[in-house]
Amino acid sequence: MADAPIIYKKVKKAAHVHHGGAWKIAYADFVTAMMAFFLLMWLISMTTPEQKQGLADYFAPASASRSTSGSGGVLGGTAFDTEGARMAGSAPRVVMTISTPAAPKSPETNNQKTASASDGSRESTAEQAAAEGQIGKNTSTIETNSVEEQNFRSAAQSLRQAMQDNPELAELSKNVIIDETPEGLRIQIIDQDGRSMFPSGHAEPYERTRTLLEAVGKILLRLPNRISIAGHTDSAPYQGLPGYSNWELTSDRANAARRVIASEGLPSDRIFQVVGKADSEPLFPEDTRMAANRRLTVVLLREAPPTPPDMKP
Repeated sequence: MADAPIIYKKVKKAAHVHHGGAWKIAYADFVTAMMAFFLLMWLISMTTPEQKQGLADYFAPASASRSTSGSGGVLGGTAFDTEGARMAGSAPRVVMTISTPAAPKSPETNNQKTASASDGSRESTAEQAAAEGQIGKNTSTIETNSVEEQNFRSAAQSLRQAMQDNPELAELSKNVIIDETPEGLRIQIIDQDGRSMFPSGHAEPYERTRTLLEAVGKILLRLPNRISIAGHTDSAPYQGLPGYSNWELTSDRANAARRVIASEGLPSDRIFQVVGKADSEPLFPEDTRMAANRRLTVVLLREAPPTPPDMKP
């Protein structure tokens, strides 16, 4: 019997399939996002509320509008002294009533009752008049504050709209911070890296700064409030004329801003003060040499309510 043939079977191993490196890109994006997230959390924990507000105003669009009706001016087409429909956000009139409890009854003669009723009527009339007078003063103060708040919001809206409508001013929208403080409506014109409002060491503003101040002056002219102007700089010492420091520089810059604003027709009695504060009030205290510390501050001051006649000295 012949031997069976020998059969050789060759088994070829399959080549390793390459899965690609897309997962590496996804992983790198994930790590980058996590790093950015933790960096953001750290920055938030290190900033003060004032700095957060400044950042919010910095990134706020110049076209932000609080009203969708009216002419877009200071009053926005709304009336504050008329009854009826009002724009959303306006404060209603405050009406207060006071009721006094009735006095307890006691046994009296007819004459005593008559005399008591007469005295009680006079006292009640006097108390009611005094109460009505106090209520009138409180209501007047509340309405005055409401009108002032409306005017501040409308002025801020008008300035943002003016900056949006003017291409030259639109480029400066990130150099302007508008907010309300206990003093009033504050408009800050700040320097940024690579874009300053004044030439270094000089008091006269750039032409773009002058255009922006003229727009501010047109808005301020519509309201009766007084105005405060202050100049600020960073902590870098002034390098220039002997005896001339950041105090003189910021004072001269504030006065130059006053002249530009006044050129729009603002009466001189509307200017409350013009001051230079050097680096005494930095916008970013943790970095006193930061460009944003160099700025102009224009404040539309709140007007104190008139003193009642019986409270005057």
